[in-house]
Amino acid sequence: MNIRVGFGYDVHALVTGRDLWIGGVRIDHTHGLLGHSDADVLIHAVCDALLGAAALRDIGHHFPDTDPRFEGIDSKVLLSRTVELLAAKGYAIGNIDATICAERPKLNPHIPAMQETLAPLMGITPGDVSIKATTTEHLGFTGREEGISAYATVLIYRRED
Repeated sequence: MNIRVGFGYDVHALVTGRDLWIGGVRIDHTHGLLGHSDADVLIHAVCDALLGAAALRDIGHHFPDTDPRFEGIDSKVLLSRTVELLAAKGYAIGNIDATICAERPKLNPHIPAMQETLAPLMGITPGDVSIKATTTEHLGFTGREEGISAYATVLIYRRED
């Protein structure tokens, strides 16, 4: 069996006047993430990990922030398209392990909804989507609540049809 792993990382600044989307879930907060799309930092990290595992470059290559078609786009659409790119190369997703770094809001209560939202987009079960939330103990840009970052590791495998 051909098994591959990938790693992804993303960061977006927190700003007023935008909704906060993480893991495909809208979270009530005083700030949202700044970006060309909805700036869903978790989905972007997952997309980069998936694309990297399949040697398909990165999210910016496939969905550039200079392209008006992607302005304000729901990142769940980007994830679905990423999964289609992998499928075209014969890959399926085994599991996801991701970590979100944010001081506020507290994300743990939202993790089950994120798992339920993301799993069907990737053709896996919620039990195959591990999402963890942590703080940086008030250190760095995340600790100062200037932004949120996310890391993702994925396992993909070549389907044997």
